[in-house]
Amino acid sequence: MNKFSLLFTAFVIFIISGKAQEASRPSLTAGKISEPIQIDGVLSEPDWESAPVLDEFLTTVPEEKGTPSAKTVVRVLADERFVVIGIDCQGQRPEDLVRFSKLRDADIREEDHVKIVLDTFLDGQSGYILAVNAYAARYDALVSNRGESENEDWDAIWEARVALYDTGWTVEIRLPIQSIYFNSKIDQWGFNVERRIQRNQETIRWANVQRDQFFGQTSRAGLLTGLPKFNYGIGLNVRPSLVGSLNKEGAAGSTDTNFEASLDASQRLGPNVLATLTVNTDFAETEVDTRQTNLTRFPLFFPEKRTFFLEGSDIFEFGFGTGNSTVLPFFSRRIGLFQGNLVPIIAGGKINGRIGKTAFGGLGIRTNSFDSGGESYNATNMGVMRVRHNILDESSIGMISTFGDPLGREGSWMSGFDFTYQTTRFGGDKNFIAGAWGMYTERADLTEDRSAFGFKIDYPNDKWDLSLTHSRIGEQFDPSLGFVPRKGVTNTRVGAIYAPRPKWPWVRQMFHQFFLTYIKNIQGDWQSYSVFTAPVNWRLESGDRIEMNVRPAGENIAEPFEIADGVIIPVGEYNFMRYRLEAEFAAKRRLNGQATWWFGSFYDGTLDEFQLRFNWNPTSLMGFEFSGQRNVARLPFGDFDQTLAGMRVRFNVNSDLQLNSYIQYDTESRILGVNARIHWIFSPLGDVFLVFNHNTLNDINDRWSLQNEQILLKVRYNFRL
Repeated sequence: MNKFSLLFTAFVIFIISGKAQEASRPSLTAGKISEPIQIDGVLSEPDWESAPVLDEFLTTVPEEKGTPSAKTVVRVLADERFVVIGIDCQGQRPEDLVRFSKLRDADIREEDHVKIVLDTFLDGQSGYILAVNAYAARYDALVSNRGESENEDWDAIWEARVALYDTGWTVEIRLPIQSIYFNSKIDQWGFNVERRIQRNQETIRWANVQRDQFFGQTSRAGLLTGLPKFNYGIGLNVRPSLVGSLNKEGAAGSTDTNFEASLDASQRLGPNVLATLTVNTDFAETEVDTRQTNLTRFPLFFPEKRTFFLEGSDIFEFGFGTGNSTVLPFFSRRIGLFQGNLVPIIAGGKINGRIGKTAFGGLGIRTNSFDSGGESYNATNMGVMRVRHNILDESSIGMISTFGDPLGREGSWMSGFDFTYQTTRFGGDKNFIAGAWGMYTERADLTEDRSAFGFKIDYPNDKWDLSLTHSRIGEQFDPSLGFVPRKGVTNTRVGAIYAPRPKWPWVRQMFHQFFLTYIKNIQGDWQSYSVFTAPVNWRLESGDRIEMNVRPAGENIAEPFEIADGVIIPVGEYNFMRYRLEAEFAAKRRLNGQATWWFGSFYDGTLDEFQLRFNWNPTSLMGFEFSGQRNVARLPFGDFDQTLAGMRVRFNVNSDLQLNSYIQYDTESRILGVNARIHWIFSPLGDVFLVFNHNTLNDINDRWSLQNEQILLKVRYNFRL
């Protein structure tokens, strides 16, 4: 592995030799706050009139560096405690605005909105993203994968309000300096603004106006200059929570009452280092998991949704080319959850931040003892440490280590190292990323190959996106706090996307896709292969999309596995041909969604997979989301039908008060689950959750019986000093 890493690093350095000079970055000077700014969406205070103006925007879509159809004016004000951003989106009548969402962190990409990125360390590798639509729905995220994606699960305390006028709309955003990390030694940040004019399917930007570049690539952002010396106060944040609940198990069970208090507290150890403590941690407000069907012999992946683990989670990203389909060295759902059930967390601590060019994070948790499946498990300590150091302009090296085991197995630890080279100036103005990583794990019950390593080379650009990914996972590489769906394999994936923009009046862009995945075991025998092709994948000018796919695939089954209740796939080699038809209807419409049909051969038989997702927003107050999947298989080993359906109903009074209910049912578990939540943000620092959970089982005799029922009330408030 050492020789491989040295050769790969030498190759990367050879490729990137002769670094291009960085182009000059546009700048905007922040104005001063001389009197309090009322956050009402109306830019009426005198400070707005005297603040420097940013109004030079160009389009990225539909034309690169074209002239926008409407004018946008941006101003920024700052004092020692707040950064306030005001944006005037001109040239749109209120009735022409596309706006549906009011929910926090809703998907507002296909609605009229403004989006801001802040690089508060001016390192070109990290940043914060804030977005607001024309209903004042707020979205926030961390820059992830060096700008190629966003970690939308991050939430911060900030305010936003919107006001409409005859020919446009305005937005005010107030960001407390306590809500972010920053380098106190600089007086300028990376800064960029993007606006979506949905009616015209148009996107405009201030800086980094290139389709090949992602908005989150902060190395290409402009500059926000003239920032004051910020004062975050004592830097102490104390958030107590009170939870009251009524719980009932089974129809004949008694109703138990429970009251608990929990505490989260954080203390800044400087402007860019934060230490956090949690005691008797509670996750009552966390949304339930969306159920999935599984037609493979490997475990399903469910994303983390708990706030404590999401805050600062970007620092634990490791290894370019890793992921939930290959390996995740740290998967926080291993902590506090076991086989879908909660494991009490007694206390935990976390520290994360940056010193110079080095970002670091550490997490330690102690969970209580628990019983599951007739087994008893002792209390245990677990944790993770991550360090990442920026090198060159946009690259990094780092390490990660974990310790502890959720089941108390002894001697458990894992360590790994990664290197990622990235440039947004490859060949002058293109993206190029290459990375290598390696890991080793130990535990008392592991004896064979416990290592894993891999690399990825990627050329992710607008017209061409080319990639090569390879990983090798040892037969007993089983990190206690990681997620490894397949062990003892080598996984190679080659991808190519050619995405031209034809001069047709009704097609905006075509995506011709080819992805080859080949998996074999350590001994060299093939295990799986897949060739995904998209002869047709067209994004239309209307925002709709049509796609047709052909996917030859194969599985070499070494041990029988149960694919559905009573249906066993025997040992053997299987080759099948799968096809897909898909249509997506633009989100600019009140009724939108996606319909998918996979069909073709499957394990010497046939399988039809029908998937339907649609959203209906009849009014600004109410929205419906439906998702459903039906699998119909006819196999020599047995037939099966699977149905999974879910529906969300949203009542959006405003951006600070929502009622959301989610109902789901599947024919495998035969459980009907209801989760309803009222979330009231009564202050930027405080909120209330009222949660109702109800699960009933439909047994084989079609009799419904209560499994469990719960009512929760949670109140929490942040005290900032």
